[in-house]
Amino acid sequence: MIDVSTVITFIITMDTSSVKKTTIRAIGNSAGATIPKVLLEKYNFHEGDTVFLLETENGILLSPYDPEFETSMEFYQEASKKYRNALKELAK
Repeated sequence: MIDVSTVITFIITMDTSSVKKTTIRAIGNSAGATIPKVLLEKYNFHEGDTVFLLETENGILLSPYDPEFETSMEFYQEASKKYRNALKELAK
């Protein structure tokens, strides 16, 4: 049985004229929501893709964006500038 005491909102950036409705359903011991095919195609989501749920003040944002990856890339960019010469020598 699904615990309906918590309200979950999926927010996908779009104008309000294209708001889609979905239902949370039981999937084994968990729950899940289906995403309409038109939105899957529009945002290039595929079965098996990893997505991230980010809590916002307006609800939950569903996104393929990984915030930890962004942090790692920032670290890499800083380090690659600092050690540019060493990386160049290692690449030979």
